[in-house]
Amino acid sequence: MLLTHVRPVAPARPALTTTVAREYVHRAAFSEVFLSGWRSTGQDTFVVTAQWPRSHSFYLSEHGLHDPLMLCETIRQTLPLLTHTSYGVPFGHQMSWSHFSYELSPGARAMCITNAPAEIELHVTASDISYRRSVPVAFTMDFQVVRDGVPLATASTRFGSHAPVLYQRLRTGRADVDRMFAGAPEPTAPATPSTVGRDRVRDVVLTPTDQSGTWQLRVDTAHPVLFDHPVDHVPGMVLLEAARQAVHALEPGRIGAVPVSMDALFHRYVEFDSPCWIKTSSTAPHSGGGRCVNVTAWQNEELVFFAKVATAPLA
Repeated sequence: MLLTHVRPVAPARPALTTTVAREYVHRAAFSEVFLSGWRSTGQDTFVVTAQWPRSHSFYLSEHGLHDPLMLCETIRQTLPLLTHTSYGVPFGHQMSWSHFSYELSPGARAMCITNAPAEIELHVTASDISYRRSVPVAFTMDFQVVRDGVPLATASTRFGSHAPVLYQRLRTGRADVDRMFAGAPEPTAPATPSTVGRDRVRDVVLTPTDQSGTWQLRVDTAHPVLFDHPVDHVPGMVLLEAARQAVHALEPGRIGAVPVSMDALFHRYVEFDSPCWIKTSSTAPHSGGGRCVNVTAWQNEELVFFAKVATAPLA
């Protein structure tokens, strides 16, 4: 008699979710990786997924909203992810911003904190890609950011990718990460946290001066988020945070104004070994009772960074 053994059907396993490898987004701490996946949707088009926690140690969740600079960091992480995974840029290449902008969707309803982490989709289009010896060296990327199908923001960036030998040449003796990072001076005295919209001294990136509308950039290389790993210059995210804090300091008593848009140009690397001065200049009204402020950064009497920041009060 022939017996047939029938194996029981195993129950379907649920789809499992994790973050992308930290190496893809140039972060050292697993906890600072916001991206959870990506897929190609066509020639130079992609969907990248991310998750925002309801609370973060640095990107503060205030007034029921996620921090717009968490959006900036999420987009920043997308750049190395896609260049490594989809364009074959090797690890060890250094990336640098030349332009970055974002604008929250009107009303910013998708920025609201709910009783669950925020699931984010970034619809990315890459264009104007320059190559050197078949390896991409410069990109433009445009973003449509949605949450649960609701528009959250748009963003655009232009950035370069430098091979180690070219980066050494570009940095003219400053590319030794260990030496430059170890030689960074102690952080200068912080502004009062509430003046710049912060709760803790460690998160303050501005030092007061005796000149109105002018601060010294405060660089604390021990900060666990802004300096997640050793670098040879001040990261671009520190400059975006400095712009946000400088605008807040113009009206420190104002509650509930958020940076709804920022348009930034990165002209030069900001070095550790000389002071960098953050200045606010012309301001103008912005729709809905907000304002637009120009923020510049100067080092060794050269313009190194510019940002136009628009704020709006909470609806």
